Amino acid sequence: MFLSRTPVLPTPEQALRGRPEPEFAVPERHTVLGNPLLGPYPEGLEVADFALGCFWGAERKFWQTDGVWTTLVGYQGGYTPNPAYEEVCSGLTGHTEAVRVVFDPSKVSYESLLKLFWESHDPTQGFRQGNDVGTQYRSAVYTHSPAQAATVDASREAYQKVLTGSGYGTISTEVLPAEGRTFYPAEGYHQQYLDKNPGGYCGIGGTGVSCPIGVAKADG
Repeated sequence: MFLSRTPVLPTPEQALRGRPEPEFAVPERHTVLGNPLLGPYPEGLEVADFALGCFWGAERKFWQTDGVWTTLVGYQGGYTPNPAYEEVCSGLTGHTEAVRVVFDPSKVSYESLLKLFWESHDPTQGFRQGNDVGTQYRSAVYTHSPAQAATVDASREAYQKVLTGSGYGTISTEVLPAEGRTFYPAEGYHQQYLDKNPGGYCGIGGTGVSCPIGVAKADG
């Protein structure tokens, strides 16, 4: 049963308790790219974690990008271990709907992925994206290295300037280290959802404002 949503993040004490192990299995391979969803990944590849609203449409944006080796959707940034979708939708886990992007930095830069991230949603909306309202739809980047963190900071500063000039408010994107914030893969039916359901719902839409490129060195 879906519980009522709230646009306020729970405290660790308020969060649902979760479970020590996941209650579902994750498919072995990506339905589009054909590569394994879960690590360990081949040497030389890097990982990026983004949240930009409903993860169905967000994941498709990234798997369509040259140089991306695999993608998977999941829950990140909250407190409840091994959450289920209904629990995340309740707003009582603290997680946001996230996309893990495994990419080859010799073919696509982290900075290019960030540009796609910024331009594919409205990062000024807080706990929502369009008609999707709730803490699980908040914008976030979880970084895997100091270089990634520096690149996010530079790109956010540059994008804020052009957003402000276009009449938008302050970027509310959560930027935190991925370390200590476990990425919990979502249920199998969520993985590559829009490949399995081409006419399915996609709530992803950007501001129409281009993010400046060349604002920082790409990681790697």
